[in-house]
Amino acid sequence: MESFDFHAQTRLVFGLGAFQQLGELARELGFTRTLLVADAGMVACGYVADATKLLRAAGIAVTHFGEFGENPDTAMVEAGRVVAAEAGIDSLVALGGGSSLDCAKGINFVLCGGGSMRDYWGHGKFSAKPGVKPMLPMIGVPTTAGTGSDAQSFTLISDAETHAKMACGDEQAAFRIALLDPALTLTMPTSLTAITGYDALSHAVESYVTKKRTPLSQMLAREAWRLLSANYERVLQEPQHHEARGAMLLGAYFAGLAIENSMLGATHACANPLTKHFGVTHGVAIGVLLPHVVRWNRDVVAAQYAALEPSVNGNAAEALAQRLESLRRAGGLPASLRALNVAQTDLPLLAEEAAKQWTGSFNPRDWHIEGAMEVYENAYDYV
Repeated sequence: MESFDFHAQTRLVFGLGAFQQLGELARELGFTRTLLVADAGMVACGYVADATKLLRAAGIAVTHFGEFGENPDTAMVEAGRVVAAEAGIDSLVALGGGSSLDCAKGINFVLCGGGSMRDYWGHGKFSAKPGVKPMLPMIGVPTTAGTGSDAQSFTLISDAETHAKMACGDEQAAFRIALLDPALTLTMPTSLTAITGYDALSHAVESYVTKKRTPLSQMLAREAWRLLSANYERVLQEPQHHEARGAMLLGAYFAGLAIENSMLGATHACANPLTKHFGVTHGVAIGVLLPHVVRWNRDVVAAQYAALEPSVNGNAAEALAQRLESLRRAGGLPASLRALNVAQTDLPLLAEEAAKQWTGSFNPRDWHIEGAMEVYENAYDYV
């Protein structure tokens, strides 16, 4: 019998049209002056205007911050902190994809704790700081089905100088409410649906088998895989299908909650250096690497993989890898590192950095530079 400690810190509000509850929910949490963190895409599709209207109708003053990119970095977070401090906010609303959610969390860290995001790299460093005021309450409103950041107490922020991705986590950084409305994902372009959806699939697969897995995290990851794998192709073929969009959004949330309780593995350890050195979009890097990591782990967690995908001739890892490759093709994602313009001579550097990534320490098979090199080599010319 396994012992574990599970604590869900975020209230989940899910349903078609749930976005209309934003003002009411913010008022329940005592919001009076909020920072709305949402990028230019959210402005263009009208969601910022809609959110502002809902919040102001509830008597809440709104300041908008949108000066950040796809991979928010320390400089962007600091710019948001300045805006938040000048507005005297008492709360935050994050609206958008993972970049909006992560940026809002980052702003909360430095606004309430001081310093820079580098001070919070790791877990629990905010709460361990003496004399800091508590983080401000936040509502997360995802408009993509992918990162699972709405379910987690971690944020991923890049160092503006080194471009290293820093995972900064603290219990206080969790959203008080995650507001999930499938209607908000209907405007996602097909390419973004494919990339973020595949990232969510990877979260389900990796969190299911980590060394830190528990029966409860596996239950969440397994349900996430069921929802995501059954609806990934459908949302690509029928982008206005509300039920499929809802399944993807809920599946991504469940996978994020599984990560919160069991972490990730070698796929993410290998993906981060590709983003750092080559600017490869995270979900694209994941698509190239995930099937090869599944095969690399086969001797350690074959029984777990069999619970996700029926085995082929007794080889559950190969069955799952082939299913992941089929989904990758459906999403039009690249299959090899060569297709990402990575040179073979760069692999040793990538492997050295991948071996040091924190997520690799949770991989079910012991992670090291030789393993990283094997994964990269297998992915290099793959078709």
